[in-house]
Amino acid sequence: MDSKALFNLSLGVYVLTARKDDKDNGCIVDAVMQVTSSPNRISAVVNKQNLTHDMIKDTGLFNISVLTEDTPFGVFAYFGFQSGRDIDKFKDYKAVKRADNGILYIENITNAYISAKVESAIDLDTHTMFIAEVTNAQILSNEPAATYDYYLNHIKPQN
Repeated sequence: MDSKALFNLSLGVYVLTARKDDKDNGCIVDAVMQVTSSPNRISAVVNKQNLTHDMIKDTGLFNISVLTEDTPFGVFAYFGFQSGRDIDKFKDYKAVKRADNGILYIENITNAYISAKVESAIDLDTHTMFIAEVTNAQILSNEPAATYDYYLNHIKPQN
């Protein structure tokens, strides 16, 4: 089996954010999609090792920031290659706003953000799929959204 064939699936790249108590956190995810339109629902699949996963499981709330093609690799490294258990990811990252649900979203390098409330969770061994109702959504720019393929071929440094 050629598992590289899975890279041909169309996936976006996003910063998934959550808040528990006074702690904000975010991580990079690629498995987000709209699953119903009435009501608007999305699914977000999150690795169980991520602190953001645990925060969503505890609070039932999250935001998705849709990253654009002009997102620098440093953002992926910052939110994807270090754990919120070890650092405060928002201590030095200031290009954020707090949505009505109290959770931060990225306001630059994104074309939209979506706020959601979890309705159900499906255990997928290493990951959890959160099915959530969209509680708010805003367009932030007209820049094209980055896909996982675009990230691999144009943003991620080539060795």
